[in-house]
Amino acid sequence: MKKETNDIKDIAIDIPLLLIVAALVVFGLLMLYSASWDVSWRAFKDVNRFFIRQLVWLAIGIISAAILCFLDYHRWDRNKFAVIAIGVTILLLLIVLFVGKGSARSLLGGKSVQPSELAKFVIVIYLAVWLNSKGEKIKQVGFGLIPLGAILGIVGGLIAVQTDVSAAVTVFFLGFLLFFMAGGSLIQLLFLVVASGGLGTAIVAYRKPEVSQRILDFWYGIKDVNTIGSEQIEKSFTAFMDGGWFGVGLGRGVAKLVLLPVPHTDSIFAVVGEELGVFGASCLVLLFGVFLWRGMVISRKAADGLGSLLAAGLTFWIVFEAFVNIAVIIGLLPVAGNPLPFVSLGGSNLVVTMSAVGLILGVGRYAEVEKRKQERRSLGAVVDLRGRDGRRRLSSPGRSPVTQRR
Repeated sequence: MKKETNDIKDIAIDIPLLLIVAALVVFGLLMLYSASWDVSWRAFKDVNRFFIRQLVWLAIGIISAAILCFLDYHRWDRNKFAVIAIGVTILLLLIVLFVGKGSARSLLGGKSVQPSELAKFVIVIYLAVWLNSKGEKIKQVGFGLIPLGAILGIVGGLIAVQTDVSAAVTVFFLGFLLFFMAGGSLIQLLFLVVASGGLGTAIVAYRKPEVSQRILDFWYGIKDVNTIGSEQIEKSFTAFMDGGWFGVGLGRGVAKLVLLPVPHTDSIFAVVGEELGVFGASCLVLLFGVFLWRGMVISRKAADGLGSLLAAGLTFWIVFEAFVNIAVIIGLLPVAGNPLPFVSLGGSNLVVTMSAVGLILGVGRYAEVEKRKQERRSLGAVVDLRGRDGRRRLSSPGRSPVTQRR
């Protein structure tokens, strides 16, 4: 009994993923300070204000990650944590909808508390729990597809109403991806797209019809990137051209001072391109690529279907956010407003991203602990069989085989 207890307390942290995240966090802090000191000075007469705020949010994120890493992720299902989390998230989205003014997306007077960021994290957890519990029933229209389309439509629609179209697209993308990973077919996926998209559009049209124009702008931008946000893209290209292959040096860029809009948030990848060049930007992209690889390794080694869906969904979410931000800066997508995970200024995004990392590490830790327990049980069974299967034991050192026969 004591052995079993010790097994459960094993650390078993995935060191490669931990090192990748540490590299992304350090890289992000360096770039954030370089990109934000001027904006921070103009806003608060303090060059360190934004940087210190990010450090505070990072500390909160690390604490959250540690808790989720050592919390058994099955509690999201057994203790109904997922249901409570999605309910609280929808409530927060409704509060922002009715209390916020204009295109407000935040609570607490516009500070870095955005329920839309929490929604992207919670929707992965909720759908992973829901899809895993339903099994093959998710393929039934009335039992699986319609409820799934409803939850995606409600959450995505409430986010889109806040004019955060990119976050709504992210929620829909994650829902479709998890449904496909859980065994859904392409035809069922098409039905889900129509059902959830229709409900989300109805919510937007009812509450804020003017948001429909922003959605149309985003769609037109998908068809022709040059029609939407071309000025921001041109400024980003200018920053990259000034940086060349190896950049002008960390902290020495000028695009953040005179060209780029919000260089400390949406445009921070352009700051990376100018100060660290194509080489530095490629290193950052490579880090996200390695993060994707390691997350999928953990997903493949997960002890069960729930762990696999959680690890894969959260990994794809973080990498998708990074892809959208980078694609906008290099002109592959229209302006979307997605932050660059681990790098952009933003408390909500940083905390939920670190929380997602903690949950991914928790899935890997649980799988490793279960593997060790299984190996020790197998070893114990082998030792027990050798002692009880009736075969002759080895001779003692003091007696020869001849003596034994006599």
